[in-house]
Amino acid sequence: MPNKLKDLLKWKLTQKEIDIIPSSYDIVGSILIFSDFPKKLVKKEKIVGEGLLELHKNIKTIAKKTKKYSGKYRLPKLKIISGEKTKETMHKENNSILKLNVEKVYFSSRLSTERKRIFSQVKNNESVLVMFSGCGPYPITLAKNSKPKEIYSIEINPIACKYQEENIKLNKINNIKLIKGDVKKILPKISKKFDRIIMPLPKDAEDFLDLALDKIKKNGTIHFYSFSEEDKCGSIIKIITEECQKQKKKYKITDIVKCGHFSPGVFRICVDFRVFW
Repeated sequence: MPNKLKDLLKWKLTQKEIDIIPSSYDIVGSILIFSDFPKKLVKKEKIVGEGLLELHKNIKTIAKKTKKYSGKYRLPKLKIISGEKTKETMHKENNSILKLNVEKVYFSSRLSTERKRIFSQVKNNESVLVMFSGCGPYPITLAKNSKPKEIYSIEINPIACKYQEENIKLNKINNIKLIKGDVKKILPKISKKFDRIIMPLPKDAEDFLDLALDKIKKNGTIHFYSFSEEDKCGSIIKIITEECQKQKKKYKITDIVKCGHFSPGVFRICVDFRVFW
């Protein structure tokens, strides 16, 4: 916990209470979100929030997760503990602006570096597919920072789609084709194939890998995300191998990247691989 906050709160909290204030949190636009907030501090949460608002003038709202990501759209439940009573914000990242409601749309500000890693690989005039695109962080930062020919963006959450539509306009982008609906129902109806496919849904992404392999061009690249312990990526490689064998395709891994924590000892892993036959 920063010394400035300790100094600010030392007259309002005991040393034991100060010691258990979480030092880890996410910032999305003007909203600061605690993932884990101690039960022992519940009666003092407003004091903690007010202290953070005083220290960080760019933060307007302090919230805490009361329920982890869950449900059809993998959304959290949040409680505002201090500041403005809003869960909507404007988040700036990688030369882009993203408007979203942090409780209605899945979004991780911690993946900013990962999104930069992806768009840095995109070559001019590529056709790109982004599955599970949310409010648009991958397609929009990609469109703003590289020169693809087109980006197909598919998202099932209707609220996320509305925000993505708005974000496309906010960022003045004209090469994103946003499609609302289930990837499994939409992709079989799309006749074209893509140079690059991004699959930023670590949970159950293997259920969609067959579709990605069917829609990738020869020598195209797939960015496949999954959860794994750091030294046990073999299970992810096995999934890719088995699906490629089914479709009689070969692949070559070009990178394996650890891009965030999911739980203690479990990480979000991205396997980049090129497909050929």
